[in-house]
Amino acid sequence: MKKLLFISLLLSSFSVFADLNIFACEPEWASLSKELGGDKITIFSATTGLQDPHHIQARPSLISKARRADLLVCTGAELEIGWLPLLQRKSGNANIQIGGSGYFMATDYVRLIDIPTALDRSQGDIHAAGNPHIQTSPVNIQLVAKALSQRLQKLDPANADYYQQRGQDFMQRWSTAIEKWQQQAAPLNGIAIVVQHNSWGYLFNWLHLNKIETLEEKPGIPPSVDYLNTVLKTLKATPAKIVIHAAYQPSRASDWLAEKITIQNVTLPFTVGGDEQSQDLFSLFDDTITRLLDANK
Repeated sequence: MKKLLFISLLLSSFSVFADLNIFACEPEWASLSKELGGDKITIFSATTGLQDPHHIQARPSLISKARRADLLVCTGAELEIGWLPLLQRKSGNANIQIGGSGYFMATDYVRLIDIPTALDRSQGDIHAAGNPHIQTSPVNIQLVAKALSQRLQKLDPANADYYQQRGQDFMQRWSTAIEKWQQQAAPLNGIAIVVQHNSWGYLFNWLHLNKIETLEEKPGIPPSVDYLNTVLKTLKATPAKIVIHAAYQPSRASDWLAEKITIQNVTLPFTVGGDEQSQDLFSLFDDTITRLLDANK
């Protein structure tokens, strides 16, 4: 009898203190999960801020982590199309399959931009659903946070009040931060920008930046010399102030442009862990705004 009582108490204790096991595809969602879940969750991020999330291998170590996940938090919109479906299938975890209780795609909760009118794979790495890089705008982060907090409450009702409180606290701090960033970034309004890869649309819409050119003729494909010379000719007629590329991307095209014309060559972190300063979502946008403002001086 005493043994049965001990086991019952042990199981009851485990159900109260057991963590939700979260598998995040990208660092931004790992960071957001931590903000919302606190000490009630355990988080694993499949990628780092210095990796291209398009091109990850479904390694056995990732499959093992996915197999134990209660919740899969990824970007979606085909960003992980090259590896996530295989990971889900190999994991055998019903929770994280499409339609499962632990299947969460961040892009389901925001309005996507850059949706192609026609699909032609010869035109490069085109996302049929639209631009998946929603984490470059804090407004999108806010929308995802609301939905993710609700999902945590649903998956772990015993700790629903805890998740609700953390969600409210995050939303208050995040709203205050957005106002601060927008005030700080006011001098950037309308400045002309060149991008190495067309992944910054949400950032540009938020800060009202003016994209003049893209250094890739086709998404995900290194540009030809002829194309770069065409871009150069355009920029001599219509100058831009800054050329930006993500920390995980090779900077060859941006470096080439900076050697040819007067333009500030800026590396942005793109996500949490993209540089030493960007260790969470708040410092990610602090650093992004600071780097853009410094280049605009």
